[in-house]
Formats: sequence, structure tokens, C-alpha cells
Amino acid sequence: MRAELSVVIPTFNAAAVLPAALASLMEGVEAGLIRELIVTDGGSVDASVFIAEEVGAIVVAGPASRGGQLRRGAAAAGGAWLLFLHADTILPEGWSATVQAQIARGRPGYFGLRFDRGGGAAWLVAGWANLRSRLFSLPYGDQGLLISRADYDAAGGYADIPLMEDVAMARRLGRRLTRMPGFVHTGAERYARDGWLRRGARNLSLLICYLCGADPEALKRRY
Repeated sequence: MRAELSVVIPTFNAAAVLPAALASLMEGVEAGLIRELIVTDGGSVDASVFIAEEVGAIVVAGPASRGGQLRRGAAAAGGAWLLFLHADTILPEGWSATVQAQIARGRPGYFGLRFDRGGGAAWLVAGWANLRSRLFSLPYGDQGLLISRADYDAAGGYADIPLMEDVAMARRLGRRLTRMPGFVHTGAERYARDGWLRRGARNLSLLICYLCGADPEALKRRY
């Protein structure tokens, strides 16, 4: 019997961060959990595709749009369950057992969020993300999303939009989404560059605008 989990990672010039994310997947390979790794690239000009091919990933290419990339990656996946990860997201130790337990429950799930650098501002932003996820069932893509093929198809798949594709999916899944034990560690480059609270406030503003009906294409220009 073949392993049932397909891992889908969207990339765009992610060579600096992708190796760490791939290394964290090895636990699932050793546990016989991962059926395939699909890297869905949006036109990288760095070594992202080379790195993916070196580890035996299936590479899917197309225009740079995270929603579209995730949709193409899912279309290429053959597993009964899909794990969507960002290229700068590192899974926690013991994640494979956590995922197997969630698969046994038959419900979609996500991890808690931490950043790859510390400090009070990082704690505050991650804390809000985790609170938002629990209260409103709205995890972002950088928290990882585990979902069955059946649930993915019933939700209509990822929307081919450049921003808020994760929120759109989470809203379709609703309260069936459950928090899994453990925390992923996600890159904080944008926060460090733009300022933690400024970037956090901007993300919250974009979320509110999207929930009020704003066009994701327009929001992407502000992102």
C-alpha cells in the first residue's frame, strides 16, 4: 500500500529557505508517510527548482500566484491527504505522528505558529495568529494545512488568486479545521524588514478588507 500523504510547497526564488523546509520533511519519509513531494514553482530565477529536483520532488511550473501555484500542485498530487507548506516553514519534531493521528480523525488541521527569530514583537504577532486561528478557524498558509483530497475537492480547491487564498480555503472548511499539537517555525524576513507591528497591522488590515469583499488583486499591490 502506497503512502497517503502528498506534500505541496509553492516556491518563488526560495533557494535560501527551501533546504531547511525540505530537511524537516525527512521524518515523514523515514516514517513511510510521504507519498510524494510536489514543488510548484512560479518562475524562480534562483536555484529553487534545482534544489527541488535534487531531492526527487515533482516540479510543476506556472505563473507566480500563490493560489494558482497551490491549485496546480494539488492537481498533480496523488495522495488521499495533502499537506500544504510554505517554502520557509519548518515542521516541528514529531510532526509525522501528529499528522498520522489527524488523518485517523479524518479532519483537516493546522499547526500553531512561531517565527524563526525571537523577541517580544515576534511573540505578540505569533500570539495573535494563534488566537485568530482558534477563535475564527482562520489559520494562514504559513501554519501548514493538512486536508484530505475529499475535503479539498468539496471545498472547490484553492482559488487562483495572488493573496488570501489560505483564508478563502479556511472559510470553506469552517469549524471542521482543528489545531494540531506543535508549532511550525516560519520565516520572519518581511516582518524584520518592514517592522513587526507595522507588518502585523498591515496584514490585519488586508484581512479585514478581504473579508469585507475587497479584490485580492488590489490587496496584493498593498502587500
